[in-house]
Amino acid sequence: MASPSSPGGARAVVNRVPAPFFIVGSGLVQYIGAAVAVWLFTVMEPASVAWWRLAVGAVVLLAWRRPWRDGLTRRDLWASAVFGLALAAMNTAFYEAISRLPLGVAVSLEFLGPVAVAVWRGRGAGPRVAAALALAGVMAIGGLGLDLGAPGVGVGIAWVLGAAAMWAAYIVLGQRIAQERSGITNLALGCTTGSLVLAPLLAPGGAPALHSWQVALAVAAVGVLSTVLPLSLEALALSRLSASTFALLTALLPATSAVIGALMLHQLPGAWELVGLALVSVAVWLASRSGEDAASAGEGG
Repeated sequence: MASPSSPGGARAVVNRVPAPFFIVGSGLVQYIGAAVAVWLFTVMEPASVAWWRLAVGAVVLLAWRRPWRDGLTRRDLWASAVFGLALAAMNTAFYEAISRLPLGVAVSLEFLGPVAVAVWRGRGAGPRVAAALALAGVMAIGGLGLDLGAPGVGVGIAWVLGAAAMWAAYIVLGQRIAQERSGITNLALGCTTGSLVLAPLLAPGGAPALHSWQVALAVAAVGVLSTVLPLSLEALALSRLSASTFALLTALLPATSAVIGALMLHQLPGAWELVGLALVSVAVWLASRSGEDAASAGEGG
């Protein structure tokens, strides 16, 4: 009998874990990473935290995948570079947004990106209903749930809408590349490109991580929790879940982010924010069922 520490034993243990637990776990660790990032905003700019996330993700994923063994062409590298820039822009915009908005609100609004992709690609009534619900959710959050005159709120909404647009681009680019090679290899190359391109601009602002072991540990946690672990957990689950189950679990992510925001950041949503979050969650579920490509988008903020 294989011991739990052997490869066969580890696989047996993993296979006994229900697949939905991996998707829920992916959302939890991703938003715990976002909460740690919010703490880091007290010692460095959000954009520099986003750069550290890319840099840590690049180091871990390169060590894991070793993409130079895959015989990549110049065209492959160029495609991954464009993908990496979209990823870098998405992460930077999202971190700028959550430095100004509650985490649950920002995540809900960012989901407009995958919903838009599903609506664009989908057919029938489902995508149109999803679009209407998402719009109603945004109106509830932005028009009734948030004080748009409060300092930073308008700028935060602009940042998160930019993050949503970049998430849509990330999905479209990532799916095209995934038809030709491993998505994990592409993410490793994308993180590497994004971190190298942005290093001259953002790395100097991340210097506090070089002078404090607590800050260094926090930026490492952000990279692992927000990029490496969610990817790994989703990979464990996707082959064992139906599209409808994945869609339902994806719809729980805005609520998951709100729970993490309340527990770790003491960001308690108001009544209209809860209404908007629920509407966006239903929209995500409908859009994911209507467009399976968007349902398997992964990453996000």
